[in-house]
Amino acid sequence: MRAIGIMRYGGPEVLEIIDVEEVNAGHEEIRIKNFASAVNPTDIVARSGMIAKFRKDDPVFPSVPGMDVAGIVDQIGEAVSADIKIGDRVMGMVIPNGNHGAYREQLILNQSAVVLAPKNSSHEEASTLPMNSLTARLSLDLLNLKSGQIIAVTGGPGAYGGYVIQLAKADGLIVIADSSDSDESLLKDLGADIIISREKSFVDQIREHFPDGVDGLADGALLNEKAIDAVKDGGSFTSIRGFKGSPQRDIKFSSTWVTAYNCNYEKLDKIRQQVEDGLVTLRVADTVDPENAAEAHKRLEGGGTRGRMVIKWS
Repeated sequence: MRAIGIMRYGGPEVLEIIDVEEVNAGHEEIRIKNFASAVNPTDIVARSGMIAKFRKDDPVFPSVPGMDVAGIVDQIGEAVSADIKIGDRVMGMVIPNGNHGAYREQLILNQSAVVLAPKNSSHEEASTLPMNSLTARLSLDLLNLKSGQIIAVTGGPGAYGGYVIQLAKADGLIVIADSSDSDESLLKDLGADIIISREKSFVDQIREHFPDGVDGLADGALLNEKAIDAVKDGGSFTSIRGFKGSPQRDIKFSSTWVTAYNCNYEKLDKIRQQVEDGLVTLRVADTVDPENAAEAHKRLEGGGTRGRMVIKWS
């Protein structure tokens, strides 16, 4: 069975087609015939070896990246209680481990990690949802804001930032986000209430609109300490790459690690419903076949993609 794996850490060129053994669903597992794997920045970090270095893990090869899968159920464990049957279109988030990653034709997941794909979505569209939307949902939950409060979002045009904006609006929050001129219409479509220029001081512009600062900030652009002064005293700040600011002004700092929402069926299924209700948008930048996975990584690393690159398996 085909997969896209690496035998060493490095640039996009280390990605190659490899053979992996067929897997079978355990008692509480669901096997998915994979049709689409989204390509995420986390995949690039894994491919380069940075995740292994951060965790101080010994290298395990072959290693198969990928955290998003969308396809069709083709086997169900005998103890599965989820309302999912063979032939259903589904999606799920994968926590890569060795050759268990989303870049493969077939994989098994715990039943709690698998939900039905949004109605009327393609496999490619559905594959862009699980990991990125769960990351955004976790960020909002960590910020713990109430309806009517103000959230600032950096990196709004990206997949994570876009989901933060749309889920924040669904939560009743007021959203201010930064953008280049070329992405301003996109952020308007996503629902941002106020759009500020990426070419000017982020903090100064925030304070012009909200002199006391914002209630919470989701830092998808990794501004880190450069964005802290945009947050009001006693506000909250979350980052997606482990940054935690030094204690100051009673600001609550947190790091968004999406593994905390692994196998969180309720969270992902609610987001699926929000897609069907038109509150959340699925965005595919482009698709490639498995043999061109390296090209997808190159394009993502080059910047400027809007939505996710997706590997099509069938």
